[in-house]
This record gives sequence, structure tokens and C-alpha cells, in this order.
Amino acid sequence: MVIPVHDVNPVRRTPWVTYALIAANVFVFLFMPGLSGSVAGDSSLAQSCHLHAFLEHYAAVPRELIHHQLPQLVPNGEVGTGAHGAGCVIAPPGYDKSPVASVFTAMFLHGGWLHLLGNMLFLLIFGNNIEDRMGHVRFALFYVVCGYAAAYGFALFNADSSAPLIGASGAIAGVLGAYLVLYPKARVWVLVPFLVFLPLRLPAWLVLGFWFVLQAVYSSGEGVSDAGTVAYAAHVVGFLAGMLLAWPLKPGTPPPPEPGGLLFGRRARPRHSW
Repeated sequence: MVIPVHDVNPVRRTPWVTYALIAANVFVFLFMPGLSGSVAGDSSLAQSCHLHAFLEHYAAVPRELIHHQLPQLVPNGEVGTGAHGAGCVIAPPGYDKSPVASVFTAMFLHGGWLHLLGNMLFLLIFGNNIEDRMGHVRFALFYVVCGYAAAYGFALFNADSSAPLIGASGAIAGVLGAYLVLYPKARVWVLVPFLVFLPLRLPAWLVLGFWFVLQAVYSSGEGVSDAGTVAYAAHVVGFLAGMLLAWPLKPGTPPPPEPGGLLFGRRARPRHSW
């Protein structure tokens, strides 16, 4: 897996929406219950119960999205003792949950630091150019639509699942799909793990195309052990949605600047014309 660090594709205006989305995701994550335990690595039962109750309320759940079947009993964040020892107390929910609205709130929830930072890195690198091309308002709408498409697409393939679906990955996958359509020849600096991290400058079509193929393979359960915990199918659907929504903008999109000086991490030799 390659790690993108920068793209050679300048923007004309400040990507305020991209920055705001990153700030919102970080802010929400810092105040998610159970965060202190996840940072220290010693999450207590009370923190775990609080987190489960929080996710039950604000995360998207495929069964709720498709069948509109809300649970009668949910964790209430308290710890109790039963016949099998201490555990989370289950009780009727003290709130009214909207499955449709839960898709939006779930876009700002993350399961850990790596989940958050990985998503924000991709959004920072590729989101600014898509926002620059679409404009602030259209980009914000585009981001949300891709997030909804990804969540409902995943739910269609997992209609009976009651596992919480969280993260900005689906919406950001839409950003990657749009970037592939609009800027396939833009150069992206990536780190390739091969004994050490090798810096290479590769075309966006190769970086993002490889990423999409991996997500499609992983969504089938092949080649990965955690296919049940990562919503790869949501990444695939979000990516395709982003491609479709960005396609009408392709004819009027100016090409990225021609790269010069460095190629694949080395300085290119000058070529002579005959």
C-alpha cells in the first residue's frame, strides 16, 4: 500500500470547506467518549459502555437504514452486574433516532487515531483540488452526497447487519473518485514501503486506481483478515459515486501543470530534440 504525502497540483483559492471538514472531524473525535482510554491503551469497562451507547445513538446501522428497524434495547452507558459478572446495562433508548440523520453524524466519527489521521491525510491532499474545481458550496454538497451513497450502498449489501458504521472514508472515497476523473495525470508524491519508505512521484491514475482495486478486492473478503470490520464496500460505492458526479465537470477542467525536475524521486535527465 502506498502512502500519499503531496500532489503537484496547485489551487487558485483557499479550500475552506476542506479545512473545516478536517477541523470538525478532529474536534468530534477528541470529544468522543472513551478517547482517553484508547490513547492510553487501557480502556475501562465504563468507558467501553459509554462509547457503545454513544455509537448506538449516532452511528449508522445498516439494518436501520434498510429496514428502519430500531432496537428496543440499547446500551445506556452504565455498568451493571448480572449473572455473568459486570457488563454494560441494556435499556430502552431514551432518544428518538433518525436512521437518515445518523448517516451524517456517522461521517464525523472514527474508531481510533489511525482511522482518523489516515482519512484526514487523503482529504487534505485530494480535497483541495476538488473544492477548487467545484467551488465551496458544491463541494460541501458533493462530499455529503458521496457519504450518503457510500453508507446506503454498503447497507444494501449488508442489510441485516447491526454493526455500527462510522468514518469519513465513504465521503473521502468520493473525493478520490472525482480526482481520478478530473486530474488523472496529476503527479502525486507517495511513500512506498520497500525495506525503507521510498519517495516516488506517480501519476494520480496509478495511485488512485491501485487504491480502488485494493478496496474492490478487499470488499470481496480476499487478501485481508479484517474484511468484516472495515467497510470496503462503502469505499467502492463512494468512489464510483464521486466519479459519476465529477464526470460532467471534466471537459472544462484545466489540466494540472506538467511536472519538471524530479521524476520517480530522481532528477530527470534533459532530452534532446532531433
